[in-house]
Amino acid sequence: MRTWLVRGFWMGLFHGGVQTGTSAVSVYSPEAASSIRYIAIALVVVIGLLWGALDAWRQLEGRGMVWFIAALVAGPLAGIASVIGRSLVDQTGLEELWPALTGGAAFTALLVMTTSGVGIAIGNALPQPDGSRQPDGTL
Repeated sequence: MRTWLVRGFWMGLFHGGVQTGTSAVSVYSPEAASSIRYIAIALVVVIGLLWGALDAWRQLEGRGMVWFIAALVAGPLAGIASVIGRSLVDQTGLEELWPALTGGAAFTALLVMTTSGVGIAIGNALPQPDGSRQPDGTL
């Protein structure tokens, strides 16, 4: 399976699940909703950083382009998953699908792209298992 598809699929589902969880917390415990949003975004950021750094450390071929395409897959997928999940939690209707596929997908794609890019830069700076560094330091 294509590496970008795996990364985009799981990052999209994870971010959609995080959005659903945030909605559930805001419905059942409104006083905790503001702090849980920051924690939820931090989880997505940490996953993107770690996965991007791991790809760079493992010297995945074309890792920058892989994460670029994965972010484009993750955006709309996260929007669809969040609308479906939130419809089960807080009766979100189909009218929320268009905003999720435009603004929400753009935010998710940008979040995945930037965090994985920073992760790739960190992974390139790490020494390889044989003790060497990346030969050219490119993404």
